[in-house]
Amino acid sequence: MGGASLVVGPLLVLTGVLLRMRFDFFFPAQLRAYERHSHLMTASYSLVAAGWVLLWPGVALLAARIGERFRELAVWGGVLTVLGLFSRAFHAGVDHADFQLVTADGAASAGRTVSETYGAFHVFSVLNAAIMGGWILLAVGAYRARVLGPLRAAALGLVSMMPLGVLKGTTAWSVAAATGLCVALVPLGVATWRAGPTPRAATVVGRLVLVAAVATAMFCFGQAG
Repeated sequence: MGGASLVVGPLLVLTGVLLRMRFDFFFPAQLRAYERHSHLMTASYSLVAAGWVLLWPGVALLAARIGERFRELAVWGGVLTVLGLFSRAFHAGVDHADFQLVTADGAASAGRTVSETYGAFHVFSVLNAAIMGGWILLAVGAYRARVLGPLRAAALGLVSMMPLGVLKGTTAWSVAAATGLCVALVPLGVATWRAGPTPRAATVVGRLVLVAAVATAMFCFGQAG
């Protein structure tokens, strides 16, 4: 699970970031983009949200590897990073709600509502520092524990520059951060797969069928309300 997380999560984040690259960064443009290209923006925001959520097993695996040599760095880096992932999931929920305002009342009305409520307090705002700082601690720990080399550790540190908050578009920093995530973690995920026992082909097919069936059932259950 950790290896799959390290491969799939970063690729989803990078893909989602690139899909909205042509639109302006700030929320009025993001709302207008959704009004005109709802399917594209839904795909973009959904991929990024799924990528962040799916990263938690990979972060736990990376922290465990660091913890073999540097326990404190592993604990603080792992905990803060996972808390940051929770916060990004909350932001994704707000993004979804704001896009539904566009569907109901149009981008102009949604923009006024978002502007008037943008600074409203929520408990996850406490975790803004965790969103950035956790990745830096993981990068330092991974380098010191020799889990990652200097270049890949630096790439992991770049993730701290990913813009945070609600209705954030793509900038050069977003692309650099998502690319750094892939450079740092995807090879580690592949190496984790290779280091583990090789399952039989029938086992792999059976698991894929089971995952597809469970995912379909969960999707239908969710759509039923």
